[in-house]
Amino acid sequence: FFHFYAGICSALKLTVPSHTIHGIEGQPLHLTVDYNFNATASEIQIIWLFEKSESNPKYLLGSVNQRVVPDLEYQHKFTLMPPNASLRINPLRISDEGNYIVKINVHGNGTIAASQKIQVAVDVPVTKPTVHTEPSSGVVEYVGNITLKCTVDRGTRVAYQWMKNGKRLHGGPNYTFS
Repeated sequence: FFHFYAGICSALKLTVPSHTIHGIEGQPLHLTVDYNFNATASEIQIIWLFEKSESNPKYLLGSVNQRVVPDLEYQHKFTLMPPNASLRINPLRISDEGNYIVKINVHGNGTIAASQKIQVAVDVPVTKPTVHTEPSSGVVEYVGNITLKCTVDRGTRVAYQWMKNGKRLHGGPNYTFS
């Protein structure tokens, strides 16, 4: 990030975690942000915004010289972690999934600015599975089929795997999966 001001080149480097950050629903999540610059600063401003797809970014909180000004609607949920620009989300909810934008303004002999976007995905832990048997007696001798249905109440990115005697079951003449 290079910004030119009055012919002087100053760099503000903003470092965020790359890729998508996964958090667990109900747990705190830290978005780690570091910044450095090679200019003299009289004021350092940090702004955090949140955007869901197809909606305008919402102001979460900001600070000038480490004095934090939260949006009162979110003041108990989002915390700025000085001296760096890290954000703490606690507790994390499904509705918190989206893009978090951090913007740093350094004011000194002119103003230099940089911003970065962090994508947050919220994972819901998988609940204990329940298995239903049809017919309910579970007894099928010699002829007929038995159907085992496995379900979970909650969980993101759920994958099902059937095992028999500790070995993975594959589809074939005896087993069909749906």
